[in-house]
Amino acid sequence: MSLDRQQKRTTIYDLAELAGTSASAVSAVLNGNWKKRRISKQLAEKITRIAEEQGYALNMQASLLRREKSHIIGMIVPKYDNRYFGSIVELFETMARDKGLFPLITCTRRDPALEIEAARTMLSYQVDCVIATGATDPDRITELCAAAGVRTINLDLPGKLAPSVISDNFAGARELTRRILVSCHQRFGAMEPLMFVGGRGGDHNTMERLRGFRQAHADHGIDLEDHRVIACGYAPEKAQSALQERAASGLPFSRGMFVNSTITLEGVLRWVRLAGPVSEQEFALGCFDYDPLVALLGDNIEMVRQDVPAMLTRMFELIELGNFEPNVSEIPPVLR
Repeated sequence: MSLDRQQKRTTIYDLAELAGTSASAVSAVLNGNWKKRRISKQLAEKITRIAEEQGYALNMQASLLRREKSHIIGMIVPKYDNRYFGSIVELFETMARDKGLFPLITCTRRDPALEIEAARTMLSYQVDCVIATGATDPDRITELCAAAGVRTINLDLPGKLAPSVISDNFAGARELTRRILVSCHQRFGAMEPLMFVGGRGGDHNTMERLRGFRQAHADHGIDLEDHRVIACGYAPEKAQSALQERAASGLPFSRGMFVNSTITLEGVLRWVRLAGPVSEQEFALGCFDYDPLVALLGDNIEMVRQDVPAMLTRMFELIELGNFEPNVSEIPPVLR
């Protein structure tokens, strides 16, 4: 064995590669939690043997020493300029302090690199748990934290390696779509296919909302063409630009719209007022998000409010129960 090899510190990822398993599985074995993770005794013994062969005993001892609780709980959040995420941060801080915990919160602007940097920094503060809120890659955060023996919970967007607490996006979108369709019938005399505006086609929440959107159309026997779905991202300028391009294309417009966040709604309303072919009053709008100020715009906008208090209550229940199995808790949203 070369001197370089002797001096190189073996990491949990090295052990995972040698054992042919994941870093989170190695962490569970080294921290004595492998039975809760339903890891086989054979694999646990294999990991332990490899750790001993690689001289990982000192690392294991240091890991055990650092498990003195810090009573610090970290939260990674994607945005501050959104009432939904702002309400999560505010209530999270209040609830954490009420439980004798010190909240450590940082905004990562939906940037995967910033999310990992934030998680590493929180680990350096020896947080007891990290809450990944709306993370672009929650499983990567979980693996990083698991390697340090720190638990994680996903909030808003689910992952596969840690418990997740999210809204019931499918049921909420199905009901919101039904209400917009009914509004169209009452105001315009007919149920016609709606437009879906905003969100990213590849993220879980948008996919589930689209599934509910499509199901509500099917429930009413309404054909929905693919061109009526505009998954243009969340930014208002992107929504406005997408609608301008749509108007220029000559494709038919719907008088009913499902808007996938209040951020996107800003762009939709800007387009309607500045460049739309019809007036705002000729649209029936629904938004999967909530802002009480929207009520000032009139009574033609249906809204879904995600139940932040119920979501955070469930999250803290999982922490207090020590339940970190990778299950998904879906919280029904509230129609306004």
